[in-house]
Amino acid sequence: MNPTPKDNKSVENNMVYDVIIAGAGPVGLFLACELALENCSVLILEKAAHPHSPLKQLPFGLRGLNAPTVEALYRRGLLEGLEVHKSLKNPHSNPKKGGQGPGGHFAGIVFQNENIDASKWQYRFDGATQTSLISEMEELETVLAHRAESLGVKIRRGMAIADFHQSGEGVTVQSDNHSFNAKWLVGCDGSRSVVRKKGGFEFAGTEPEFTGYSTLIDLADPEKLSSGRNVTERGMYVQSQPGYVVIQDFDGGAFHHSKKPVTLAHLQEMLRRISDTDVTINALHTATTWTDRARQATSYRNGRIFLAGDAAHIHAPLGGQGLNLGLGDAMNLGWKLAATIGGNAPQDLLDSYYIERYPIGAQVLDWSRAQVAIMKPDPGSRALNAIVRDLMNTRDGATYFAGRIWGVLTHYALDGSHPLTGYSVPNFEFEDGTKMGELMRNGKGILLDFAADTSLKTLAGEYTGQMVYLHRPAKEQLGLKALLIRPDGYIAWAADKDSDDVEARKSASHWFVSDADLKS
Repeated sequence: MNPTPKDNKSVENNMVYDVIIAGAGPVGLFLACELALENCSVLILEKAAHPHSPLKQLPFGLRGLNAPTVEALYRRGLLEGLEVHKSLKNPHSNPKKGGQGPGGHFAGIVFQNENIDASKWQYRFDGATQTSLISEMEELETVLAHRAESLGVKIRRGMAIADFHQSGEGVTVQSDNHSFNAKWLVGCDGSRSVVRKKGGFEFAGTEPEFTGYSTLIDLADPEKLSSGRNVTERGMYVQSQPGYVVIQDFDGGAFHHSKKPVTLAHLQEMLRRISDTDVTINALHTATTWTDRARQATSYRNGRIFLAGDAAHIHAPLGGQGLNLGLGDAMNLGWKLAATIGGNAPQDLLDSYYIERYPIGAQVLDWSRAQVAIMKPDPGSRALNAIVRDLMNTRDGATYFAGRIWGVLTHYALDGSHPLTGYSVPNFEFEDGTKMGELMRNGKGILLDFAADTSLKTLAGEYTGQMVYLHRPAKEQLGLKALLIRPDGYIAWAADKDSDDVEARKSASHWFVSDADLKS
């Protein structure tokens, strides 16, 4: 007999998932994919009934993906599913190919690709990935949702989390008249995170300087507005794609916090004031407001509850760092939580999530604050703006800003003597034509041995199921003999001379649990 809907609810509500994720945005979906890759049972609860929204589509939904994000998607076989980047990717995003023109911006100040000295990044070279790509939020979510569901993840839309409580064994989550049980709960539910608010997390930071407006409008006389980014004595506006205008009004965030609707009359008055023109808006199609409030959770974990993405940190969307920061959280947390659930995580592995990701989040928040500081419409900020502009016009300056904006300098402070330790693994091309990223689809650790060291092969054999031993000569080995690569693609250990078994073994035991220890 087929069960009734009531029976279905009863069966589902009695199930204990490994992880419940709040939020089916890119961060929650990518985290779910990472967990399901290791056979974890995952339920995503998303408050929105439908995934589609005008704010996720062109032009509002365009997002720049930096190097760590592009690499993460590529290593999991997700990159080619993104069609938008194929027509909109930055053709100058790989300076080693001699690209010309603008490479990016800081507070609207553009640095030129030809000024970048890519030789400073000696462990990066041409491969299958770019340093930056453009994608669309809706498309990215669609690709990630399809992958998640193909891996067995359940996505329940129109299910807002109302409350939850945790015990030493798990978490019980309430949504409407439903109750769900899991071993762990992860809040990926955005800047107004219910998980953060009800989970006892402190959210510390700074208050806003401005209200930002992202608008889609019809202008009677668009020629009255200068194209590109324009800083005036009263604020800032950007006119890029036809009808897409972004405005910053330095009102201390007052209008955004008032929660008043954005009317055509309000928008026109403000745009005229900031642009110092008599430009006329004929129609207002869509408008949303935001601020530069910068806050970060002082801890990313409370017992069996974690935070990731905007639930853990918020800042102004200047330079598109937020999405990349959140996806980095998901990649970092995913394999560690999966290992814990699978019973093969070393002690304190989960603690390394906060240790590694909090400093990167704090750095991004300061990066956002610094941009706001030189965008304010006052003499001091204009003076700072001019100095930064001069610095970005130098070779060292352009290289520094590119490294930060593209994420090339992303690094974890891991123990190890080699300078590559803690950085993303280069996309080695092997003699058979395959590339490093293509061999990381299963989310396992890799012990890459260029020198056919039998002791390293023996070491890898002590971690079956967690680590893959790979002996393949590469076309360019960068002077390296061997590397231990974490499931997220970061180098845990590297050697450029005779392999140090002691250091290699110490690193392996820090990130993985040996077969012998699992049996004991």
